[in-house]
Amino acid sequence: MTTTLIILAVLLIIGFLLVGIYNRLVSLRQSVNQGTADIDAQLRQRHDLIPNLVSTVKGYASHEKETFDAVIAARNQAEASRAGDPAAETALGGALGKLFALAEAYPDLKASANFQSLQGELADVEDKLAAARRALNAVAARYNAARESFPAVLFASAMGFGPSEFHRIGESERQVANTPKVEF
Repeated sequence: MTTTLIILAVLLIIGFLLVGIYNRLVSLRQSVNQGTADIDAQLRQRHDLIPNLVSTVKGYASHEKETFDAVIAARNQAEASRAGDPAAETALGGALGKLFALAEAYPDLKASANFQSLQGELADVEDKLAAARRALNAVAARYNAARESFPAVLFASAMGFGPSEFHRIGESERQVANTPKVEF
């Protein structure tokens, strides 16, 4: 009888331990999913601002069609990727750099309140996007650490908890030579 109670108590403790591990990993996985959704929302906002910015600049520099077409093509490609494809987002950043460089050649554009407002909004979105990427990486690190710590490491894979990917920049973003040069 005593042996049965001891075995039952040990099984009960293991059961509570498994439930606790499972609930913690679910919570952390949801935080990772939220982080990914936050990045997607910031990318959506970025993609929505670009046509307004291009329209504003077009009024001042109508003969710069090639630059406008490049920005719109890069925006459409980045939007079509829907997964925050680093290469597409890098191409978009480079095209935006060229668009902002036009402001140097057009002082009226540089002084335009609409242009300044859109440029400020885009800078704000870029800051929020960077913060969302940092937050995602932080929560992914916490999730992976919880998943790989003892005793969770013994059960996590069996309970369906795989490793979480960190948000990484593309190879082209790592190369300093490819960074657009924008001066105001």
